[in-house]
Amino acid sequence: MAHDPRDLPVVVDAMGGDHGPAEIIRGAVLARREHGVEVILTGRRDVLDRELARLGARGEADVAHAGDVVPMTERGAGALARTGSSLAVAFDLLGQGVGGAFVSAGSTGAVVASAVRHLGLAAPVLRPGLAVALPTTGGAATVLIDAGATVDPTPEMIVQFALLGACYAELVLGVAEPSVGLLSIGSEPGKGNRLTRRAEELLRRAPLRFHGVVEGHDVLSGTVDVIVTDGFTGNVVLKNVEGSVRAALTLAARRGAAEPERLREVARLYHPETHGGAALLGLTGTVVVAHGSSRAATIARACVVARDLARGGVASRLRDRLTVRTAP
Repeated sequence: MAHDPRDLPVVVDAMGGDHGPAEIIRGAVLARREHGVEVILTGRRDVLDRELARLGARGEADVAHAGDVVPMTERGAGALARTGSSLAVAFDLLGQGVGGAFVSAGSTGAVVASAVRHLGLAAPVLRPGLAVALPTTGGAATVLIDAGATVDPTPEMIVQFALLGACYAELVLGVAEPSVGLLSIGSEPGKGNRLTRRAEELLRRAPLRFHGVVEGHDVLSGTVDVIVTDGFTGNVVLKNVEGSVRAALTLAARRGAAEPERLREVARLYHPETHGGAALLGLTGTVVVAHGSSRAATIARACVVARDLARGGVASRLRDRLTVRTAP
């Protein structure tokens, strides 16, 4: 009998990331202690047991042994051959109905390739997209998609990212009839490279509320509810936003432009610890990809996000909405 993923633990790739396994395990333990998230850690059992003991957390997380590790330099297909890796074992647990969601700070390309292989794409999705909600100056949030899963998409994939992002904004952010903007180098119709121009043509005929093309300064302005772009550009935008916010607030602090605590409040809005990671949309299951540089607090937040997405049945509801929107 199949288990409901909403009631199952979050599986965490303990060996992924720049600071794994110590920070990853600490984050998983934080998620368990502070937010009640049940977790399963995948990785070398001796290493994981030692770290759990050091944290006084024996018994607070289940451990699934995996003798291999996918390196951070692996960009995709090579991860599929490492069937004994912490990444592969984690997806096996999801496939067996032991886990209900997955979190990794490992190589994004490896996670995406493995997720597609083991979980499968939700029809009629061609490629998955990473979605992250960024706070805007208007007080709401804008969904940025794709934030790094598919760096060379076709125009048709861009349209699907837009549909996934719009459905995500509806289901997770509660936005009714979200507006979608296509990121380009100008706001005039027809601006951009060949990919953008063709995607714009298709988006104007797509079953969504298409605002038109938007520019980089619209990302945090709240001009639209969803900003869609290719994964290469989206990842650059995401990291530029995080870096620019840090730089601006550092400069403001040096000049005494605001109270330090007020500046820290703004910084927290855009810190990975707040959003935890990006949801990989378009799959049959729940996957959250955290920054490779994630520390414990970010991993803990990613676990909470993954648990909540699974509890909300977001993956299946996205599939259902996408099917309805794209039905002939």
